[in-house]
Amino acid sequence: MTEKINENGKTKIRVEDFNLFYGKFQALQRITIEIPGNRITSIIGPSGCGKSTFIRSFNRMNELIPGVRTEGKILLDGKNIFDIDPVELRKQVGMVFQRPNPFPKTIFENIAFGPRAHGIRDRRILEEIVEKSLKQAVLWDEVKDNLNKSGLALSGGQQQRLCIARALAVEPEVILMDEPASALDPIATLKIEELIQQLKEKYTIVIVTHNMQQAARASDYTLFFNMAENRAGYLVESGKTTDIFTNPKNELTEQYISGRFG
Repeated sequence: MTEKINENGKTKIRVEDFNLFYGKFQALQRITIEIPGNRITSIIGPSGCGKSTFIRSFNRMNELIPGVRTEGKILLDGKNIFDIDPVELRKQVGMVFQRPNPFPKTIFENIAFGPRAHGIRDRRILEEIVEKSLKQAVLWDEVKDNLNKSGLALSGGQQQRLCIARALAVEPEVILMDEPASALDPIATLKIEELIQQLKEKYTIVIVTHNMQQAARASDYTLFFNMAENRAGYLVESGKTTDIFTNPKNELTEQYISGRFG
């Protein structure tokens, strides 16, 4: 039975009995869950429990690692992602990584790279996409007079917002964020959290975080993962973030939230 964490909204991603293996090692074990659209879903749990592996499954990034094998289904708007061309899938499901990773190019070229790769060559259209993406990432006002400046010259927080703008430029439907603020200072972290709140109006956001305060502040729904005896990651509990943090149903969740392990 698929666990539902959103009773009223539309399901964007549906995971059915999903297993993932690195060779003979099982990294994810029998995960079944529905991820709601236009909401922020955070994934918490101790190190090594498969949180990052799980969200990287949504855009098939794990398949870049030799020996990876999966079982089960992941449905995006009802369509099995394993039947979608990976390049097209990654246009629909964008990703922002733990550390800012701008290309060694200008701010403009960082944003224009994706649209160009998908066939857009018209300079005027590219300029519109760059401006729109930077505005959505709340970076436009800070860089609009320096679009030919290297993206590497920006501060850490600005670089991460540039990477978010780069992901937005190809107009995805889902944005995956793997600890997007872990390498940033508190002020830059707050800006990222505020930005995420704005983005959920248009996008479905799934975020991995080790920071439970961040999960409590920034997300609508929370999934708690743990590690089984065979070291495979599994889903312990899911629900509204307020319920998970104030009234968890599972004793393991309560122990993790209260800091007794992890």
